[in-house]
Amino acid sequence: MHWISVIMFAVASNLDNLGIGLSFGMKRTRIPWLPNILIACITMIGTYFSMRMGEWLVQFISSDMANLSGALVIILIGIWTLWGSIRSSDSKEELEAPTLSEVLRNPIHADQDHNQVISWKESLALGLALTLNNIATGIGAGATGISALWTTVITGILSVLFIGVGSNVGRRMARTWFGRYSNVLAGILLCLIGLYEILI
Repeated sequence: MHWISVIMFAVASNLDNLGIGLSFGMKRTRIPWLPNILIACITMIGTYFSMRMGEWLVQFISSDMANLSGALVIILIGIWTLWGSIRSSDSKEELEAPTLSEVLRNPIHADQDHNQVISWKESLALGLALTLNNIATGIGAGATGISALWTTVITGILSVLFIGVGSNVGRRMARTWFGRYSNVLAGILLCLIGLYEILI
């Protein structure tokens, strides 16, 4: 089993979570344990089923082609993530209560009632938004043969840790470069995972 790829994928999948935690922390918006765990559970479900879908798809092509295809998908998603972060660099924050579709496009708007606490209901939309960003990557990772079970477990653990740590650190920082560049780092890491899977 490719433990390096498992860990790198889990980290890449949760860089958005860390960035969200930092952003909420800087806004003094709390994410209690129950909502945090709910987000992790949704992330785990999305990761597991997307990777299983990737494993299912490889039944129709050779193992070498499956690994190459999965790696290329991960690289393309990494490039897309980088491009998306560049395009959204000039976006402005919404002041009014966001709709579900707006939360899915930008998870930082999950605090819909602006009470500076993410409720368990708001965490469902936040978890879904973060998970949707990782589905295509999960399919690509599954196609490369990375363990779906262990990737799911580690992704869930890191989700709780990254959001919790990010929130606590964010409350102590006026600004952070990581919150602004988490998408860039995630894109780079995904590209590295894809290259690693091609070269090994």
